[in-house]
Amino acid sequence: MSSAKSKAPGTWTLLIDYGPLLVFFVAYKFAGGGLGGALTATMAFMAAIVISVIAGLLILKRVPPMVWLSAILVLGFGGVTLYLHDTRFIQMKPTVIYVLLAGILFGGLALGKPLLRWLVGPIFPGLTDSGWLKLSRNWALFFLALAGANEVMRATLDFDTWLTVKVWGVTIASFIFVAANMPMLLRHGLDPGETTEAFERTPVE
Repeated sequence: MSSAKSKAPGTWTLLIDYGPLLVFFVAYKFAGGGLGGALTATMAFMAAIVISVIAGLLILKRVPPMVWLSAILVLGFGGVTLYLHDTRFIQMKPTVIYVLLAGILFGGLALGKPLLRWLVGPIFPGLTDSGWLKLSRNWALFFLALAGANEVMRATLDFDTWLTVKVWGVTIASFIFVAANMPMLLRHGLDPGETTEAFERTPVE
């Protein structure tokens, strides 16, 4: 097995999923902040998300629907941000995707279908349908909470502070949320040997 293949389930997944957000943060800081820094970071974010999708196709041989949705929204809201020179639009992107994801999951729950499994892919070996339904419900509620939090932050924080909280605060909160769900997942059939991937594929946008 090549080193690239051996890293694919772990290191590559983390780089592909979290790389664009980190690029956004680093580009803003290196560009000196302010509106100019935000626009530079937005361009870097758009380029990074495209590279991330291509890397997912080439390295992991799959790109989950949630990543495609995020990429489309980043390019759309990023393009409007650059055209209007207004950072509010790139800040709105997380709220929109969180609400869309919550809506998809709640719609699936209404039909008795765990659509989270479709959104993120088969990353929890052994998890029962009941476990997927509960996880879908929990993520739907969490996405709504994240959407509300993003709107509060967008209305009360400057761009610099918003970006810092978005990158680090939301990421940490998401990992804590995943950890809190692990006992439930293990009770519903998740293979204990595959729990690491649950953290690697934490849906943070």
